Amino acid sequence: MKSSLKDFVVLPGDKVKLEKYPTEIKPLYKSKDEYKQMLSENIEELSSLQNLLYASNKYSVLLIFQSMDAAGKDSTIKHVMSGINPQGCQVSSFKHPSAQELGHDFLWREVNNLPERGKIGIFNRSHYEEVLIVRVHPEILESEGVEFDSKTIWKERYDSIIGMEDHLHRNGMVILKFFLHVSKEEQRKRFLKRIDDPKKNWKFSTADIEERKFWKQYMDAYEDCLSATSIKNAPWYVIPADDKENTHLIVSGIVLDTLKELDMSYPKLDEKRKQELKTIRKLLEK
Repeated sequence: MKSSLKDFVVLPGDKVKLEKYPTEIKPLYKSKDEYKQMLSENIEELSSLQNLLYASNKYSVLLIFQSMDAAGKDSTIKHVMSGINPQGCQVSSFKHPSAQELGHDFLWREVNNLPERGKIGIFNRSHYEEVLIVRVHPEILESEGVEFDSKTIWKERYDSIIGMEDHLHRNGMVILKFFLHVSKEEQRKRFLKRIDDPKKNWKFSTADIEERKFWKQYMDAYEDCLSATSIKNAPWYVIPADDKENTHLIVSGIVLDTLKELDMSYPKLDEKRKQELKTIRKLLEK
């Protein structure tokens, strides 16, 4: 499967209307076996490219995942990154800010978890929560103790995010942002499965149901956010998420396409180092 970036990317300046973006598309696979084979091939290639990323030590990669509850963030991260060397990858999940985090600016905790050169970082939720859930529930902003102008706060935060991401790009970070676009009906079905499956009960809380009441407000917040913060150097991708297998293939394909475009190569040895290796080899052959 070869994903087409233009099918899912939000171009800079696009005015996003999520009702125009599908939550489900025609399956990219003909059977479960074909899906497994396609994903396996993508994972194998990702693993190889991760090794090259580490060896070249020129770029770092940041993958950001945002979505409504039960859209499949955990599943996508688990399946797409299953073949990645854990030493070269770090996953950060951001919950309610701690007291220490609230004492800093809203980008502080994410900056502290950015991947170093040669590594892949994954944000399961991110600084974007500060212009999504906080926008839907402005009382959170008030509890943070920050002085703000309600007329300009979101534009100011968008500008701060864009500024940070531009800075990171200039310093060698490749940023890909994925919004897993799940329908309200599919979310309902997945919530029911979590209730019916004892192994998934822990994933469900009454707060999840409460948040469904704010679906439209969340969609409005996401539309504004995607429109304002999808930039050339840190684009958003709206991924149909009603079919998890499709989601895995699309996300892994986009990451693959992006890594292939990077100017990476294994370090070249000078003549002195080559001679040292030849000497060592002769010693080992004795």
